[in-house]
Amino acid sequence: MEDQRAPGTAELNGRPVSPAELQALALTGYGHFTTMLVEDGRVRGLPLHLERLARDCRTVFGTELDLGRVREFARRAVPVRGAVVVRVTVFDPALDLGTIGSPAEPQLLVTSRPAGGAGPLPPLRVRSVAYRRDLPAVKSVGLFGSLWHRRQAQRAGFDDVLFVDGERGISEGSTWNIGFVRGRQVVWPEAEHLVGTTMELLRGLYRCDFERVGLAEAAGFDAAFATNAAIGVRVVGRLDGLTLRAEHPVIEELRAQYTALPGDQL
Repeated sequence: MEDQRAPGTAELNGRPVSPAELQALALTGYGHFTTMLVEDGRVRGLPLHLERLARDCRTVFGTELDLGRVREFARRAVPVRGAVVVRVTVFDPALDLGTIGSPAEPQLLVTSRPAGGAGPLPPLRVRSVAYRRDLPAVKSVGLFGSLWHRRQAQRAGFDDVLFVDGERGISEGSTWNIGFVRGRQVVWPEAEHLVGTTMELLRGLYRCDFERVGLAEAAGFDAAFATNAAIGVRVVGRLDGLTLRAEHPVIEELRAQYTALPGDQL
């Protein structure tokens, strides 16, 4: 009999989470996470998601993470058929502002939500801003700065925000990576950023190069695209006042190759 569990669950270590246990996230906000698109029980780049969780747990908490438990608890949040977005958040409910230096016992919060509809999303309109996330290599729960800048961008008529460093070199989006297309060449910016799982998978499917890409150089590219696990590959159609192509054969090829990946069984 198929599991009819509806997306929208929230469980801590495989059981319903209590409001008291969530206070540490709400009041302290110390932890890390990964977000996966699960389709019919399969995840593209599952080993990359698990490696990220293990690596970030060592950085954030100084301890090893049981990846078998991660998969066990994540499976509870997905139906046998259909697509959901699952987030695995690693945090310690016992840590607060005063005890943040104590030895940690990280716990696993698994939440799910319905996946977006089928078909490519409309081109993304982004505004650049000088900003660097804390510990860019870690996918941390500390999203205030990113979301504040996203909010300001949306209130100014954009969809999202693109970060640049102090020398106006493009680094990453608020929760996504950005790539550029020049002819048949795909270029990822060299500036400090979080290497996303979708970005890593695309690098294995299509020859890519790294260059320092400043805002001034963006106009020299034919097109740009955003990537993360939830959206896959999405065209970037506007960067500040620069209009980029809404369609490009290389982006269509990247999207098709990525979509065709079978994924790994969760």
